[in-house]
Amino acid sequence: MLNGKIDKSVPIPLYFQLKEIIIGEIKNGNYEKDAIIPTEKEFIEHYQISRTTVRQAITELVQEGWLYRVKSKGTFVSFPKINHNFMQTLESFNEQMDRVGSVPKTEVLELKKIKASEVIASKLGLGKGEPVVYLYRRRFADNEPIVLQKTYLSCKKCGFILDCDFTKDSLYKSLARTNQTKVVRVQRIVEVDEATNEDAENLEIAMGKPIQSFTTTGFNVFGEVIEFSLARYRGDRSRFEVSANTYGVDKFFQVGKICYFSRVCLH
Repeated sequence: MLNGKIDKSVPIPLYFQLKEIIIGEIKNGNYEKDAIIPTEKEFIEHYQISRTTVRQAITELVQEGWLYRVKSKGTFVSFPKINHNFMQTLESFNEQMDRVGSVPKTEVLELKKIKASEVIASKLGLGKGEPVVYLYRRRFADNEPIVLQKTYLSCKKCGFILDCDFTKDSLYKSLARTNQTKVVRVQRIVEVDEATNEDAENLEIAMGKPIQSFTTTGFNVFGEVIEFSLARYRGDRSRFEVSANTYGVDKFFQVGKICYFSRVCLH
C-alpha cells in the first residue's frame, strides 16, 4: 500500500518526505508491526524518486527503530525503542512513560517481608537474616511488558512500604515522606545480558534475547543506603540516554561491557 504524495517543488528533502510518509503509515496502522513494507522498486516507481533517496529514507528509519531488515527477505515494520531518561534524572516509571507518550501500567508480582540474603544484606548495610521489604514489579508501556524490577529495602527504615499500592503509587514518592528514607542520589551499573527463563516468561520474549540489566543503589541525604534494585529491560524496546556536563553532578564510566553511572538529584 502506497499513499501520500512527495512534493518536489518545496525545499524539503525528498528522502525526508518519504520518511514522513512511511512513519504516517505506521502510526495510522496501515503498516502493521512485523509487516513487510514495499520494495525499493515500488517506492521508486510510485513516487518517481531515485534509489539513493529511497535508501537514505529507509536507512534512517532503520537507525531510528521504525523499521528492521531481514537479509534476503526485505524490510519490516518495527516500533521505535522507548527512550528512558532515568539515567539523567530521578523520575518515576510513570513519569518516564508520560514523557514519551506511552501509557504506563504496573503489576505487583510480590510485595512481602523476607530475610536478607548475604548479598542483599551487604548491599543495604544490614546483617544477614535481617528483615527486608521485597518488591517485585512488572512494568508495561502501552500494555507491553518492558521491564522486571526487584527492589529491596530495610524493614526497619521502610516497613511502611508494605502498606502501599504500587499499581498506583510511586516508590520514590512513597519513600520521600522523610529525609531518612527519601532517595536523593543513585548509583547505577548497566550491563548487557541475555534473557533467562524468568525474563522470557514475564517479558514475553524468547530466551537469549538481549536484556539491559541495571543495578541501582539509592542513598538518602545522609549518605545511607535506602534502596537496592535489580531491573531487567527488554533490549528490543528500550534505549537509555546519558549526557555529560561540567557541573560535577554526574559520573559515568565504563569497564568492559559494564557501565557505571551516578546521579545526584539537586533539590
